[in-house]
Amino acid sequence: MPKKGVKHAEEGREMQVQSKRAKVEAACSPSVMDFESPDSLFASLISPIKPEVFFKEYWEEKPMLVSRNDPLLAAYYQSLFQLSDLKELCSQGLYYGRDINICRCVNGKKKVLNKEGKVNHAQLKKDFDQKKATIQFHQPQRFKEELWKIQEKLECYFGSLVGSNVYITPQGSQGLPPHYDDVEVFILQLEGEKHWRLYKPTVPLAREYNVESEDRIGSPTHEFILKVL
Repeated sequence: MPKKGVKHAEEGREMQVQSKRAKVEAACSPSVMDFESPDSLFASLISPIKPEVFFKEYWEEKPMLVSRNDPLLAAYYQSLFQLSDLKELCSQGLYYGRDINICRCVNGKKKVLNKEGKVNHAQLKKDFDQKKATIQFHQPQRFKEELWKIQEKLECYFGSLVGSNVYITPQGSQGLPPHYDDVEVFILQLEGEKHWRLYKPTVPLAREYNVESEDRIGSPTHEFILKVL
């Protein structure tokens, strides 16, 4: 469904996954995920919704929102990826386009603010703080072991490749215009909160990423604030 955009990670089926790179590990909170098997991992990801209910009522049918007022879970999510991780990652040689995109939604359109070549952390921070740009970090599981472990179990569960992106958006800003994703997506709010609007699809099960104008998609069918707690 089209969606509208303080930081969240998306787990979704992807067509391509890059090789792992040298890891950057923050102090990780004890895992609240059940890694015993792919089935148990997925069940813990969508808890308290049961997998059989999810596939019968929600999968490719409608969005599902799970709110859990759980401080332990919030601490675990925050440990998966932090804004402070970017400084160390930039020193390892990140590149615009391949690893990071910088963007804003301006007048209903996506404006890409990427520079050329390697990402400079000082410039990245300036774009975030002063230009209120969203930082999109591609495939963070290359550097974060816990994310890789989650995705490996999801790949076994769904029988397909699984990728992830991290989006970090400044307060009061919007990174992307309303659009379709061409993958099934699980969103984890890692820090802060984000205001979401979901719309009735203009085509069933979109097969490619597509931006939709706001005058075409009408009024939201779902509107909510996604929070860590």
